[in-house]
Amino acid sequence: MPAQTQLSFPLICNCEMGKIYSTTCSCHHKHLCCLSPHLGHNHLRCAPRKKFATLCRPNENFSQFIHARSYVSTPQRFYLTPPQVNSILKANEYSFKVPEFDGKNVSSVLGFDSNQLPANAPIEDRRSAATSLQTRGMLLGVFDGHAGCACAQAVSERLFYYIAVSLLPHETLLEIENAVESGRALLPILQWHKHPNDYFSKEASKLYFNSLRTYWQELIDLNTGETTDVKEALINAFKRLDNDISLEAQVGDPNSFLNYLVLRVAFSGATACVAHVDGVDLHIANTGDSRAMLGVQEEDGSWSAVALSYDHNAQNESEVVRLKTKHPKAEEKSVVKQDRLLGLLMPFRAFGDVKFKWSIDLQKRVIESGPDQLNDNEYTKFIPPNYHTPPYLTAEPEVISHKLRPQDKFLILATDGLWETMHRQEVVRIVGEYLTGVHHQQPIAVGGYKVTLGQMHGLLTERRARISSVFEDQNAATHLIRHAVGNNEFGTVDHERLSKTLSLPEELARMYRDDITIIVVQFNSHVVGESNRELK
Repeated sequence: MPAQTQLSFPLICNCEMGKIYSTTCSCHHKHLCCLSPHLGHNHLRCAPRKKFATLCRPNENFSQFIHARSYVSTPQRFYLTPPQVNSILKANEYSFKVPEFDGKNVSSVLGFDSNQLPANAPIEDRRSAATSLQTRGMLLGVFDGHAGCACAQAVSERLFYYIAVSLLPHETLLEIENAVESGRALLPILQWHKHPNDYFSKEASKLYFNSLRTYWQELIDLNTGETTDVKEALINAFKRLDNDISLEAQVGDPNSFLNYLVLRVAFSGATACVAHVDGVDLHIANTGDSRAMLGVQEEDGSWSAVALSYDHNAQNESEVVRLKTKHPKAEEKSVVKQDRLLGLLMPFRAFGDVKFKWSIDLQKRVIESGPDQLNDNEYTKFIPPNYHTPPYLTAEPEVISHKLRPQDKFLILATDGLWETMHRQEVVRIVGEYLTGVHHQQPIAVGGYKVTLGQMHGLLTERRARISSVFEDQNAATHLIRHAVGNNEFGTVDHERLSKTLSLPEELARMYRDDITIIVVQFNSHVVGESNRELK
């Protein structure tokens, strides 16, 4: 599908939309952010299982959970065939190869593979990839929604425009503004690389464009004449988009559908992990608990995982300290409770989530003046406990920069649905071996399991088959999802386990795992090496 190149937000519609958004479309007048208005805050089971404490079941063994339900007391075997498994795994895969010029690829990026596997219905993760046309570089990002998909959808559509505008020189901003003012054709800013299922909302495109235009007008007025720093541009873009999401919800819109849309976006939330690649300069901007991982090939051919992001949650001690220092000493024990923000939210940074940012008075005022669907929803009325000194949440990203080296072979961006199932070193090894086709045989680890000679023979046979069929998947992200969902205790893909997991009904799937979204970016070692030599 040809990539769309334009400044205004792409208006994309396709036959798959009904499949993806049927749940959302059917509940526009009943639900906020895919949450039922009939459920109080103690029964919010529609959002992802691990984002809100009140949404989570106790961490019970899955087989015990199944066994405890009388309606499956009689085991029923239903296995998907390998073609059926492949059809599910490959439904959302997408690949892009950077074009060559005069027979040469002059980009530090060879291309990327991406894929998504839903657990929620509709899926709450989003992904985006685009080439910046007025500046150098490529943008790629994964977005993990919670309390519905609305915020992740909006951020996936809008954030790259804010980043691109933040990086534009003053002269280009003036050209664009003058073109809008005079009604002339606009300079294209982004070339999107999209799967047909990657939806852009045409209903809100005008509103989104007007907010973006206000932003670049302010950048024109604030011009200092200095070259824009990429790190500063990324931080400003994240913060400004989140601010616009908040303002749009407060101002509202005369169009009732749009008014409800901006409120759904603001009251739901999303984390974001974005990469900006420009030559050998790699910047990762992260807000929340998705991750960026660099795959490095060592001299002996083995693989190492280098983290280029930090989770913003209770497992990050510096993040806990940062959060507590933002609030009075009296709130020290309540700001982070049960490893969650105010005892509710797992990520400590996110877009949207105005329930953790607005004052109580502002929340009440917006809800009372909003549409009936909003006013009737129990979630919007709910005030978090110990809510005294908002905002408790920020969308400001943590930015890490890295100079690419020839041994840096690929970058993985993924939502936490992947990292919950696999260790980062295993993730990098699987992708590295897939991309190179070279497998470094490790002794088969059986841990504390008692393995018979027959079972060991089976494991060795499976290993041999796996090596010979490594290119069964034509997409690195698909290959990684296959392992994330189907790996057994010995680290090999078990078709029976894969089949069982993929055939879980929606109401069980999201209790067993989260949505998974992955982008694997492959670097051009030759171009990177040449660039490094030129810089010396």
